Amino acid sequence: MSPVDRLWYAAYGSNTHPARLALYLRGGVHPDGGRAYPGCRDPRPPERSAPLWLPGSLYFATVSPVWRGGRAFYDPDTPGPTAARAHLLRAGQFADLLAQEMYREPGTEPAPDLHALRSAGRLRMGPGRYETLVLAGELDGLPVVTFTAPWRSDEVSAVAPAPAYLWRIGTGLREANGWDAERTADALVGSPGVAGHWTRDTLAALIAGPSPDPPAP
Repeated sequence: MSPVDRLWYAAYGSNTHPARLALYLRGGVHPDGGRAYPGCRDPRPPERSAPLWLPGSLYFATVSPVWRGGRAFYDPDTPGPTAARAHLLRAGQFADLLAQEMYREPGTEPAPDLHALRSAGRLRMGPGRYETLVLAGELDGLPVVTFTAPWRSDEVSAVAPAPAYLWRIGTGLREANGWDAERTADALVGSPGVAGHWTRDTLAALIAGPSPDPPAP
């Protein structure tokens, strides 16, 4: 098999939002003045981005020290689908993005074995929350890959996401699909962690409004 030098990274969390993804690619500081991102060794933007649906469900669990609320995860084994935004990246960019998600420096670890992933469908690179790779199909002849936790959605407690985090997810999906705020809310409101904390109307109002980022300390 020829080397896989490009892939579609299927973002279902805050990286659906282009400005958020740019922090991982080019480097920068989180809006509230907290975490600094070193960026990828190859900082070029995605060649293309496209909306898609992943077979499986979205849920929110654990607590992010950056967002101060639940993190987005993907469970490929429960009914969905999950709205996502695919970004066409180079394999090295994907590896560097994955490293930063796990609070590691880009270039410190080998790139994921995408051939093994294509053969097995999943590849567990470690025990961490974003170290399980999932092959979600192909688009234009290239693999669609995302990452998530090794556990199932029913094995952890749901945690409500912070408004600023949820706003980025919703805004990214809305832009990618050309949806209005209400249609975007429909895609998110039933997810564990969102359900019971947000109604369709309050979620649509959040997505339609300005970014609710907290002020820098």
